[in-house]
Amino acid sequence: MITVRGLTKRYGGTLAVDGLTFDVRAGRVTGFLGPNGAGKSTTMRMILGLDRPTLGRALIAGRPYADLRRPLCAVGAMLDARAVHPARSGRAHLVAQARSNGIPLRRVDEVLEQVGLAKAARRPAGTYSLGMSGRLGVAGALLGDPPVLVLDEPVNGLDPDGVRWIRGLVREQAAEGRTVFLSSHLMSEMQLTADHLVVIGRGRLLGDTSMAEFLAAASPAAARAVVPDPEERAALVRRLLTADGVTVEASESGELTVEGRTAAEIGDLAHRCRVRLHRLSDVRVSLEQAYLDLTARSVEYTTGGYTADTTAVPAASDEGER
Repeated sequence: MITVRGLTKRYGGTLAVDGLTFDVRAGRVTGFLGPNGAGKSTTMRMILGLDRPTLGRALIAGRPYADLRRPLCAVGAMLDARAVHPARSGRAHLVAQARSNGIPLRRVDEVLEQVGLAKAARRPAGTYSLGMSGRLGVAGALLGDPPVLVLDEPVNGLDPDGVRWIRGLVREQAAEGRTVFLSSHLMSEMQLTADHLVVIGRGRLLGDTSMAEFLAAASPAAARAVVPDPEERAALVRRLLTADGVTVEASESGELTVEGRTAAEIGDLAHRCRVRLHRLSDVRVSLEQAYLDLTARSVEYTTGGYTADTTAVPAASDEGER
C-alpha cells in the first residue's frame, strides 16, 4: 500500500503540491487524474524518493522509499519512458537494473517476453519508438516482481492492441493483490481500467473515491428506454409525468429519455403497467465529462474557443466492460 499524508512541495514561491492525503490500496487499480500542472508527476516523484517533500510524508508498505533495501523488489515504477541511455540495448538496460538489486538475470528475459520486446531486446534503446520505450519502462517496473506499481502515462505511444494489453496487465496485477497507481490523460481508457480515483487540481485533493461513486455523483438519475408500441409508450409517459421532478423526451423511433428516474425504477413501472420494453439503460456522463466538470476551476493552462460536449452516455451494463 502507498500512504500519503499531508504531502506538500514548494519550489520557491510556487506551491506545486498542497497537503495531499490519500491511500493507494492493494488489490485494485487506482487512477491518478489531474490537469497539466496539477502536481501529479511531482507527487509520484516524492512517493519514489526523487523529490524531497517540503512537508508531509509518502510511505510504501509503511516505509519511505529511501529505506527500502532492494527498491525494485518493493515497488516498480515508470515515470519517464525515455529515461534510458540511447546507445544501450533494451536488454542491457534491464540487466543493469537487475544487477543493482540482486535480481536473477533470467528475470530480464522473462519480462522482455512479457512486454513483447524479446525480438527487439538487443537493439539500441535510442532506436525504439515511443510505444516500445513505454514497453521497456513497464518491463523495468515488473523486473523485481514488486507488490507495488507506479506508472505515469504507460499508454503513451501505444497502438490500440498495446493499450488493451496495458489495461489487461494492470488489472491482472491488481487481481493478484498488488497495489497499482496509474496516471493517464486517456479518460476513456481510465474508465475501463481503474477501480478507484484520486483527482487533484493545483496541487490539492479534489476527489478520492471509487469509479462508480465518482460517476454516480456527477450524474443525476436518468435513463433511456425503447417502447415499440405507441399506445403503451403514451401510457408509460403519462404515468411518469404524474411524479414530481420527472421530465420525459420522446423520439419518433420510440425511444424515451427520462430524467429523474433510474432504469430500475422505469423497469418496475413498466412491469406494473404491462408495457413491453426493447431496451432500457441508465444514462451517465462519461468519466471525461465528470472529470472536466470537477477540475474546471483547477486548470493551469487553458485554451479559448472550445466548448466541451456535455452529452451523457448510457452506462455500461453489468455484463459489459465496466
